Amino acid sequence: MSWGTELWDQFDNLEKHTQCGIDVLEKYIKFVKERTEIELSYAKQLRNLSKKYQPKKNSKEEEEYRYTSTRAFLATLNEMNDYAGQHEVISENMTSLITGELTRYVQELKQERKSHFHDGRKAQQHIETCWKQLEASKRRFERDCKEADRAQQYFEKMDADINVTKADVEKARQQAQLRHQMAEDSKAEYSSTLQKFNSEQHDHYYTHIPNIFQKIQEMEERRIVRIGESMKTFAEVDRQVIPIIGKCLDEITKAAESIDHKNDSQLVIEAFKSGFEPPGDIDFEDFTQPMKRTISESSLSNSRADGKSEPKFGGKSKGKLWPFIKKNKSPKQQKEPLSHRFNEFMTSKPKIHCFRSLKRGLSLKLGAGPEDFSNLPPEQRRKKLQQKVDELNKDIQKEMDQRDALTKMKDVYIKNPQMGDAASVDHRLAELGQNIEKLRLEVQKFEGWLAEVEGRLPTRTEQARRQSGLYEAQNTSAVNSCAQDRESPDGSYTEEQSQETEMKVPATDFDDEFDDEEPLPTIGTCKALYTFEGQNEGTISVAEGEMLYVIEEDKGDGWTRIRRNEDEEGYVPTSYVEVYLDKNAKGAMTYI
Repeated sequence: MSWGTELWDQFDNLEKHTQCGIDVLEKYIKFVKERTEIELSYAKQLRNLSKKYQPKKNSKEEEEYRYTSTRAFLATLNEMNDYAGQHEVISENMTSLITGELTRYVQELKQERKSHFHDGRKAQQHIETCWKQLEASKRRFERDCKEADRAQQYFEKMDADINVTKADVEKARQQAQLRHQMAEDSKAEYSSTLQKFNSEQHDHYYTHIPNIFQKIQEMEERRIVRIGESMKTFAEVDRQVIPIIGKCLDEITKAAESIDHKNDSQLVIEAFKSGFEPPGDIDFEDFTQPMKRTISESSLSNSRADGKSEPKFGGKSKGKLWPFIKKNKSPKQQKEPLSHRFNEFMTSKPKIHCFRSLKRGLSLKLGAGPEDFSNLPPEQRRKKLQQKVDELNKDIQKEMDQRDALTKMKDVYIKNPQMGDAASVDHRLAELGQNIEKLRLEVQKFEGWLAEVEGRLPTRTEQARRQSGLYEAQNTSAVNSCAQDRESPDGSYTEEQSQETEMKVPATDFDDEFDDEEPLPTIGTCKALYTFEGQNEGTISVAEGEMLYVIEEDKGDGWTRIRRNEDEEGYVPTSYVEVYLDKNAKGAMTYI
């Protein structure tokens, strides 16, 4: 089966067919190139997707990734990143093994095809030239034969005519002989040209054209084989990454199987356990006793009040004060000016310490935590202290490793002075020694606080208080008379009067002003522009589009105090809300 023998007369069709084959090959190259672009785009989208859901460094999201379910999700994201890498491998291999190779092959194929068909056209032109020569020789022989016949007929006519001279007859005879000779020469030339054409035609159709068509056939078969091999490579490139993709999927399945709901529940307990006991029952306060007084007792009390005011002792019993719980004021507190009670409050030294304690508690609510983590519940404080101790120990180990390395270097310099000056490292060794000593003191300080939390120490020493930098030197009687800071189970702060002191300090009306403070009046409304998660003490969570009341405008610190209802109020960033202050409110303006 050969194109040279079977398709000897289909030169034009073969030319069209081979051109279609090249077009198919180029179309396949374009197909593979677009496939590689899709793979790259898919890999890029997968990487962006994995990156989008990766936890941000130093963010609150990282804390959630200690649970098995979130760790499994993180493992899934990492595996998807590797999965995307395999699609990049597919794209790279297809580009190098298929697209690049076939592009070079197409250029070579076009050159080879052009050469073969050029030879074929050249052979066709040669045979056509031979055919034209044969036709010209044939026509010339035919013309000479006709001219010879006419000359012979003219001679015979002249010879038969008696009126013609002998000279004219001789001339006609010579002309007839000349024409016959020319006809014979043309016949010989035509015969020679015909033989030559037949030989050329035989070589053309049985030698030249079969050889050219055979080369074209081989070229076309190589193209077909090459595109088949490329298709196999196309499938093999995908098949090579299937095991790795399978491993990625297996790792995702393994991560999913590693999820332990019991362990996650235990981690939640460890993360948020405060260590507090639930609040006890609230004592009943009997307000009917003043009603049973007699008129004489009432008069006696009035007479005493006219002479000298009876001091109030700080022995009233108060339960735990939970945040934002309203308490009613007495009529005296409502009528008496606040400035009078404030002056009376500031003249009492124990109250100054109470004010400092109140200020400290407010600062804790706004996020400024003390060094000893005393603002945290006991269990959370223990964990933070333990974490701090571990970090300090790691820092000590690093400093000691550096000191050991420098010590060895110094020994080498002492033994080999040409390598360096041993005295050059003394300053650095001294610095490392001082750093280690400072870190050890820090460790001792935090270990002392940790021992206090774990119950290994009976009480916290005054030295530890001074080291924390949180407590100031306080008068013992003032501390005993001031309400001690306590933490509620939800992590907020309450004040409870100390019951351990025998000293009774007169309670002023200004004391009640802090304890029984009425909620601030609303000065406007606001709309939440963004969702804000209030994680710190003193803040409040809001949802985008939520309408709330403004009770305190921004004082220049970037925070606005708002209220949702009677029991929910707190601070939000001013940039997160759009504030609409009442026109009658003082300093009314709009923040956007």
